[in-house]
Amino acid sequence: MGRTHTYDIVVTWTGNRGTGTSGYRDYTRDHDVESDGLEPIAGSSDPAFRGDKTRWNPEQLLVAALSQCHMLSYLHMCAVAGVVVTGYVDRAHGAMEQAGDGGHFTEVVLRPEVTVASPDMVDAAERLHTDAHRNCFIASSVNFPVRHEPTTHPA
Repeated sequence: MGRTHTYDIVVTWTGNRGTGTSGYRDYTRDHDVESDGLEPIAGSSDPAFRGDKTRWNPEQLLVAALSQCHMLSYLHMCAVAGVVVTGYVDRAHGAMEQAGDGGHFTEVVLRPEVTVASPDMVDAAERLHTDAHRNCFIASSVNFPVRHEPTTHPA
């Protein structure tokens, strides 16, 4: 059996306007996401669900987690394979379908734009996205497709 890693998070609702959840419109969805030693993340719900558009919502954070995990896995794979990455930007996109009171993500598309140190590294850099996806802990934990549309170019 492998090692177990644990992650402790505290989510504190900060949206009580004085009457709690006495009515659907009587409270905000604002909350703080915290973990020891880190700056808090100001959270809310999606504005479509009465959330504050200036705060992160859980759906955005899920897409961000997938993007971060892929990037970190990918950079590791490149370092091991001798592919020198000098730039990486991902413009990730997630799609969620709402049905009644519930909903689910239908897919997340990662669109990493990767810069490598030389033209002879481009092909290997493209191929390593497959290995990175397979090794991403977050992608292997979700029940919807995570697709990749990478572009790679030399510096």
